[in-house]
Amino acid sequence: MTAVQEVLLAEPRGFCAGVDRAIEIVERALTKFGRPIYVRHEIVHNTHVVNDLKARGAIFIEELDEVPPGATLVFSAHGVSQAVQREAERRGFRIFDATCPLVTKVHVEVAKLHKEGYEFIMIGHKGHPEVEGTMGQLDSGIHLVEDVADVARVQPAQTEKLAVVTQTTLSVDDAAAITAAVQARFPHIRSPKQQDICYATQNRQDAVKLMSTQVDAVVVVGSPTSSNTNRLRELAERLGVPAHMVDDASELQDAWFDGHARIGVTAGASAPEALVQGVVQRLKQLGAVSVRSLDGVRETTQFPLPKGLKLDAPGA
Repeated sequence: MTAVQEVLLAEPRGFCAGVDRAIEIVERALTKFGRPIYVRHEIVHNTHVVNDLKARGAIFIEELDEVPPGATLVFSAHGVSQAVQREAERRGFRIFDATCPLVTKVHVEVAKLHKEGYEFIMIGHKGHPEVEGTMGQLDSGIHLVEDVADVARVQPAQTEKLAVVTQTTLSVDDAAAITAAVQARFPHIRSPKQQDICYATQNRQDAVKLMSTQVDAVVVVGSPTSSNTNRLRELAERLGVPAHMVDDASELQDAWFDGHARIGVTAGASAPEALVQGVVQRLKQLGAVSVRSLDGVRETTQFPLPKGLKLDAPGA
């Protein structure tokens, strides 16, 4: 049976600017205000990140009545509804919003067009916190479609002023197919000036497409709750390559690599690079003698932190 000989690393992979920012907001809040810091929903969808922050004093909650008066509260990278925002303000928490700025951009677009009388078709996964946050920007007039079949069933109150928005972490190809179905049914629908799917999601999917032509199997590092990570695994499988999603190296199964000489490795946008390197080390134990990174887009995007989190200089 062929042993693993080579590991190819997708570029880019792992943390994106929005995830970096969200984690830094929680870390800075812990440093500046002390433990505990309350975080509504998992700050990002990664088990290791969440557990690390828990150990440092973050308490993750789903309902605001779990947060004591006067506490510091952080909204997760996925965003929250207007109702949650108003309730948090009413309760008087010290609030830091870690919503990814690319999700906030969608919220701003929805609010702006709603004032102009628009209804919305939203493409996304029901129950995902980002979808709940975006749909919760309005009391009504935003309709969720998860697939092409849903497009035929959706019934907006009017079609003169209709706009489409999407969850930022979808499969680029799936979103394009659903958007085409929406446009076929509602030819005058307004599309965003720039697609809502974020640059990091797009780049990681493009990297998997490039890598999948060169490998016998793919390992995707990330947690099962992560939408963008699931899309990477699905994409590799759709391209005909066996793909396995793991939280970390401990979940790798030797049998996955029987007869596979070249293994591709990538990671979702909320998975730390240390977990990728753990997988690489395990693949070396299975025989890999060569590890190389593929060419890919170099990401330089950075997002500013919210006001109020500047740390005092030591000794100041």
